[in-house]
Amino acid sequence: MNPTTPTVEEDRAFLEAPQALLRGSGFAAAAPLFAADLASAADLGAAEQVVTSHGRRLWTEAVRQKGAVADDRPLYWARLTLAARLRAWRPDFPLDDAGRAALAARLEHASRGHDDLVFPPDERLLRVIVTGFDPFGLDDDVRRSNPSGVAALALHDTTFEAGGRTAVIRCALFPVRWRDFTGGMVERVLLPHYAPGVGAVAADAVFTVSQGGGGGFDLEVYNGAHRGARADNEGATAPGPVPPAPGAPVPDPMPQWTVSSLPWRAVADGADGEFPVHGNTEVTEVPAGGGAPVVRPDGPTPGSLARKGGGGDYLSNEIAYRNTLLRDATGRPVRAGHVHTPVLDLDDDDPGVLTDGGFEADRAAIVAQLRRIVAVGVAAPASG
Repeated sequence: MNPTTPTVEEDRAFLEAPQALLRGSGFAAAAPLFAADLASAADLGAAEQVVTSHGRRLWTEAVRQKGAVADDRPLYWARLTLAARLRAWRPDFPLDDAGRAALAARLEHASRGHDDLVFPPDERLLRVIVTGFDPFGLDDDVRRSNPSGVAALALHDTTFEAGGRTAVIRCALFPVRWRDFTGGMVERVLLPHYAPGVGAVAADAVFTVSQGGGGGFDLEVYNGAHRGARADNEGATAPGPVPPAPGAPVPDPMPQWTVSSLPWRAVADGADGEFPVHGNTEVTEVPAGGGAPVVRPDGPTPGSLARKGGGGDYLSNEIAYRNTLLRDATGRPVRAGHVHTPVLDLDDDDPGVLTDGGFEADRAAIVAQLRRIVAVGVAAPASG
C-alpha cells in the first residue's frame, strides 16, 4: 500500500451521499480543522498529538449524538476523510513511510474507541465489552449503515443491573479490512482485557457483534479458523487459514474451531423483541481424512478442518474466532461470543434519500433488542 495514495475506501468518502451525511451531521467540520492543526505540527510528536486528539474527538462526538439512536455513518465517513487528508499532508519536517503509517494507525485506534476501552477499578462492577463493525457492501449502496456499529455507539458507557451488580459497557469499532486483522488489531485491543497489566482489570464478558444476512439475531456457537474469498471494504481478499496475530498468545498449532461461552440458549429464550433470536450451531467443514466440504448442523466433528463457522468465513467469523481464542489462550473464564444482527437497509432506491422512518425504527429496535441480548448474556447462568 502506498502511504500517500488514498485507498478505495477513502475515495468513497468524497462521493455525494457520504458528503451529504457529513454535512447533515455536523461532522463535515472535522476535516478542515484537522488539516489546519496538522499544518501547524512542527515535528512527529506534535503530529501524533494532533492525530490523537482529533481521532478521540470524532469518537466522543459520535457517542454523544443527540436523538434516540446514534447514526454510525458520519463517524465512518469522517474518519476516512481525515485519513485521506493525512495521506495528502506534506509536513515541513522529514516523515518516512513508517512514521506516516504510525500516524494513520493512531487515527484509527483513537477514533474507534480503542483508547476509551477502560473500566473503573471497582470489583463490584461487571465489565462488559461490546464491539461493532464499520458499514460494508458500499459498492452496492454507499448509504449503508451497520447496526453493530450503531449499537456500539449507543451502548458505550451505559449500565444495567445484573444479579445484584452493576454492569458497565464499553464499546469499540473495527474496520471491515483483512489487513487490520492480519496485523493483530483485534488482539491489541482485546488482549489487555483478558490478561490485564498492573493496575488494570479484566473484562467479565466480551460480545463481538456484526450485521448478519437475515431478519433475525443469530448467536454464533462455533467459529472457524478459515477465511473465504470475499473482498473487504478496500476490495482486497485474503483467502486461507486465519493467520496468528503478531505477538499474541496463541496455541501452536492454532485450533480449527473455537466455541462461544455465552449462555446462548438462555439468551435465545430470554431476549425477546421485534426480531427472532436463534442459536446457530451450523458449520462447514472438511471431515477428518479429507474430502469435499460438508455442512454440519450441530457443529464440527473431531479432527475436521474449518471452512465456515456459524458466522460464515468473513470478518465477523474471524473476530469471533480471535476473541474466543484469546479467552482460551489466557485461560480466562470470560463470557465471549458473537452476535449477528438483522440486516438494516433503506427501502428507497433514490441515492439522495439518506434515511426514512422505517430505517430509523428498525435501527432503534435492533439496538434495543441487542441491549437485552447483552443483559441476558451477562446475567443468565453459565450453562449453555
